[in-house]
Amino acid sequence: MTFDRRHILSMKDFTRNEIDFILERAVKLETLAKGGRSDLLAGNILALLFYEPSTRTRMSFETAMLRLGGSVLNLGSKEASSVVKGETLADTIRVISTYSDAIVLRHPSEGSARMAAEYALVPIINGGDGAGHHPTQTLLDLYTIKKESHLDNLDIAIVGDLKYGRTVHSLAYALSLYGANITLVSPPQLKMPDQIKGDLKTMGARVSETENLDEVLDSVDVLYMTRIQKERFPDPTEYNKVVGAYKITGEHLDNVREDMIIMHPLPRVYEIDSSVDDSAHARYFEQSFYGVPIRMALLTIVLGVEV
Repeated sequence: MTFDRRHILSMKDFTRNEIDFILERAVKLETLAKGGRSDLLAGNILALLFYEPSTRTRMSFETAMLRLGGSVLNLGSKEASSVVKGETLADTIRVISTYSDAIVLRHPSEGSARMAAEYALVPIINGGDGAGHHPTQTLLDLYTIKKESHLDNLDIAIVGDLKYGRTVHSLAYALSLYGANITLVSPPQLKMPDQIKGDLKTMGARVSETENLDEVLDSVDVLYMTRIQKERFPDPTEYNKVVGAYKITGEHLDNVREDMIIMHPLPRVYEIDSSVDDSAHARYFEQSFYGVPIRMALLTIVLGVEV
């Protein structure tokens, strides 16, 4: 199976076999991700173009590249770049392609990564495009579920901002390949778009919806919490109506399955109380770490290096 020079744009572009291949590659690299350095990608340069704020995605890609012996170019703040002079994304991609061997792009406009791929001379890895897709987050989420629970025939509740949440859009598509039973929990204003729900059912996922989180807590293997994203709301008044709609505390865990795990793509704001952090169910910090071996795996794959 080869991904050499392939763009990583959306989970809709992957087969289950391809996902499994990436997850297995990450297993091989996890020990290195925990500490150490190799020369697998020595001489390669990764460019990070982040037009939106990021901590985990940006730094885990940088860590992954450095662990593999490569180098990193960072755009920095867009205010310090030619973006403020009016340079188009297409022109920026054309230029940065000549400086690097791969580009990670995060951009507020949905579809920006796919557009960038039309102009790039090197692989584009989508680090999040508006309310569109976030494939590398999904891959680390799948890796977390594989390591800490199970992927096949999973019972999962996905909670929070399902309208604007690119993370949950990508995750739902991927889970449909594994026959997941997906319960969507959100306020009416933040329901999963109908098109995505239709796609999921066509792909074989079992999908149900509710506004009541309490009614599903005792019947899931994975509770996937998400933040209500203030920055995605065109009207602040609408945000104020739903912020804090769902919050998990230690008291909610009394009757859950013994092996149920709680995940969150982070950052969290109100959704998970700190009293949950030390419980046997919390996995969101492990989940964040798993971004390093997954992104190491992706970098070796798109740059055509065997492990």
